[in-house]
Amino acid sequence: MIKMNHSPCLAIFLLWGLAILSGPVASAEPPVILVLGDSLSAGYGISVEQGWVNLLQRRLTERGFPHQVVNASISGDTTSGGLSRLPAALERYHPAVLVLELGANDGLRGQPPMTMSRNLAQMIEQAQQAGARVLLAEMRIPPNYGPLYTQKFQETFTELARRYNILLIPFLLNGVAGQPALIQDDGLHPRAEAQPRILDNVWVVLEPALKS
Repeated sequence: MIKMNHSPCLAIFLLWGLAILSGPVASAEPPVILVLGDSLSAGYGISVEQGWVNLLQRRLTERGFPHQVVNASISGDTTSGGLSRLPAALERYHPAVLVLELGANDGLRGQPPMTMSRNLAQMIEQAQQAGARVLLAEMRIPPNYGPLYTQKFQETFTELARRYNILLIPFLLNGVAGQPALIQDDGLHPRAEAQPRILDNVWVVLEPALKS
C-alpha cells in the first residue's frame, strides 16, 4: 500500500485551484431608487446639480444610505409617455424603490383624469410585479380648470394610493406653489431655491420607507 503524504504546500495548491474555479465573489450592487417624472424632477430651467433628485443622492450619502438614485425624468412627459418608458427602465435598473412623479402635464393639457388614472395604475402594477416599492407623488393643477376637474384630478392620486396600498407623497410642490420667489418666470417651474423644500416633501415619506 502506498502512503500519501499530504503536505501543507499541496493543501495550499488545492485551495488556490478551487478559488480559481469558483471565480471572484461579486460585490453587491447598491439598491436603486428610480425617479420617473417630468420637468419637476428633470430640473427644468436649472442646472441638474441643483435639482431635488440630485440633492436626494447627496442626502442619502450623507446619512449613510447605500442607495443609488437614477433619474429617468423627462421634461414635458405625461403618464402615457411614462408608461411607454417604464418597462425598459425596470429591466435595466431593477429598482428597489420607484418614485412616480407624473400627471401634471396630463392635467395642464386637460386630459381626462380617468386616462391618467389608468396609466398610473399600469405603472404601479408593473413596478410592483418587478419587486419595487412605489411612492406616488400627488400633483395638483391651477383652479382655473374648474372645481370639478381639479377635484377629480387630485382625488386620483389618493384613490390609487389606497387601491394599491402604496405610499403617497402629499402635494410635491407644497410650500412652493403660489410663492413667486420660488417659481420661475413661466409661473410653473420651481427655481433652484425651491428644490430643498421639494426634497423635504419627498424625504418625509421616503426616509421611513427606506428604514423599514
